[in-house]
Amino acid sequence: MRCTHWRRVPLYLAREAREKSAAPYIDRAVQCQLSAHDEGEHFGLLADVGAYGTALWIRWHGPDEAELAVLPDCPVSAPGPDSEGCCLFADHTAQHTWEHALEEVSCTS
Repeated sequence: MRCTHWRRVPLYLAREAREKSAAPYIDRAVQCQLSAHDEGEHFGLLADVGAYGTALWIRWHGPDEAELAVLPDCPVSAPGPDSEGCCLFADHTAQHTWEHALEEVSCTS
């Protein structure tokens, strides 16, 4: 199950994200994409950076601490010939997105 924590993207970070990515639009709020957790850092996907295999994330810990992070994509795929890749970043904690058994996970949601 995915984490239920959400974060509004501060205007100054949204502007910086538009400058660092090719995306014309940055969401005003994002949900943490990691597996369910209450403690530690949360990560919300903002946009692809344009360089193959990297994405722009907002990382937060607490209500007043947020920063942008350009992180490489997770290289792990599900087992099998038609395997789905993980939609998170390299070295993330807990489960890969394709391991969530109770929900359908999309890389774009």
